[in-house]
Amino acid sequence: MYQVLYRKWRPKTFDDVSGQEHITTTLKNEVQSGRLNHAYLFTGSRGTGKTTCAKILSKAANCLSPVGGNPCGECEICRGIENGSILDIVEMDAASNRKIDDIRDIIDEVQFKPAKSRYRVYIVDEVHMLTTEAFNALLKTLEEPPEHVIFILATTEVHKLPQTILSRCQRFDFHRIPPRDIADRLLYVANMEKAELTDSAAMLIAGVADGALRDALSLLDRCMSVSTQIDDEVVRAAAGLAGREYIYDLAACAINKNTARALEKIDSLYAEAKDMARLCDELIAHFRALLLIKSVRDPRAILVMSDDEFEQAQTQSDYLSVADIVYYMDVLSRAYTRMGKSAGDRTELEMALVKLSSPELDVTNEAMAARVTALEKAVKRGISVQAAEKPPLPEKPEDKPQPLQTKAEKAEEPAAEKPEPKPEPAKKEERAEAKPKPAPQAVMQNTNVDLDEIYRNAKPFPGWVEVVENLKPVSRTIAAAFSGSSAYESGSYLLIDTNNEMAFDLLRKGSQRQQIRQVISEITGKVYRLGPYRRSEKKQEQTDPMQLFKNKLKDSGVEVVEE
Repeated sequence: MYQVLYRKWRPKTFDDVSGQEHITTTLKNEVQSGRLNHAYLFTGSRGTGKTTCAKILSKAANCLSPVGGNPCGECEICRGIENGSILDIVEMDAASNRKIDDIRDIIDEVQFKPAKSRYRVYIVDEVHMLTTEAFNALLKTLEEPPEHVIFILATTEVHKLPQTILSRCQRFDFHRIPPRDIADRLLYVANMEKAELTDSAAMLIAGVADGALRDALSLLDRCMSVSTQIDDEVVRAAAGLAGREYIYDLAACAINKNTARALEKIDSLYAEAKDMARLCDELIAHFRALLLIKSVRDPRAILVMSDDEFEQAQTQSDYLSVADIVYYMDVLSRAYTRMGKSAGDRTELEMALVKLSSPELDVTNEAMAARVTALEKAVKRGISVQAAEKPPLPEKPEDKPQPLQTKAEKAEEPAAEKPEPKPEPAKKEERAEAKPKPAPQAVMQNTNVDLDEIYRNAKPFPGWVEVVENLKPVSRTIAAAFSGSSAYESGSYLLIDTNNEMAFDLLRKGSQRQQIRQVISEITGKVYRLGPYRRSEKKQEQTDPMQLFKNKLKDSGVEVVEE
């Protein structure tokens, strides 16, 4: 029967264990010197090598010819422990055997000497699941076991163990395995399994595994079921991950307050059967990366991503403050917590992105702090901020309580006045004059505007470089089209000077023009009308070539007679 990769490639010696050198070195030294402890406690997150090291230690302690503290793997004891024929090594799952009677069986067995090996070893996995009575029954035996017994306790939740147990064990804390170590192990296993795994795909698997090598090998096993040529796309398909471009696009929608585009992206991802909870978790991880870029001196050493992705993340982090990023992460974390408990994962993610792109909808303390930060940034840029005044509500006569009247008072009441006749509709010419001015697609299309006056009053617009930079996360095409251009401000008009005809083609499209105006509004706080800038043409003197020749002769002292 097929054996899964994490079982097939379980390390056989301490040297094969990845990322736990601080533990394997100590255990090898204890085996070499013969200073074995009677009780060990291995703690750490899942898939970091606790059970693996326990099995290697049980073999190394009983090996007939250990090599540098590692089991030889060739002697009768090593082979017997490997195939399960030696019963002196007992592996027990405390989640299934958690009662006091199970511990009493162990207490009775430890009195007997091992049948073949030197030590009788008890590996108790998930030891925190034992009942209080079982812990109390184990205390005396754990403190003073027979000299031929070794206890190895393993747990992922060490805080649930009684202090009386902790004080009787030699404790080893297993760390999360670094992504680079996981990737190297995956590349080795893939090579041995005759599969081609790219380094970027191995790093992507390592990032998804979150420090657990067992999870990484399980995901590699799933990828090999899809294809033996494993790249980033295969990993994303096998793990159900959204492509990184979608993550950056959704983050850009939140940064640029583009609600419609964010909801469209979620809809397309949902149609592709992407897990909304995983997508939310990836967004949280993305904004965490932006937070590290803003806060850490060398974030590249911490973040697991390609150089191109890191460059994009740096660009997005430039548009956010630390307070903004913390607020984004808080909104997404609250949505992630509620997923599976309320309306639906998709609805929760949509509500979170609507809040991020429309901060006025969120009234939490974090949202208010983010809005205050945005106002402070606007004030620093010299943008005047004014409170919006709401018009007074018109009083409706029916809202006022009417005094009660008797029948006599009602009879004396004068007849109701006839309503005044409605004014006649305005004439066609008057309605035409009352029409609002059309929003100009470009300056040249508005014939009622004095173009010469606009161009004459145009002054250089200093913030145009920042506008072009802010267009990059919105649309790289628009930013590239306006690269190297300049702009001039004239009242409510912003005139763009460029030789790229593609830029003016984009200005003619309503959706593209609206994106540009939105970015300009976010930076300046003003809404401009966009149009092309007309360069002042220098009048060239049209001179007759013969006249030029005569002038040269005069300059050289030759007298020229005019006819």
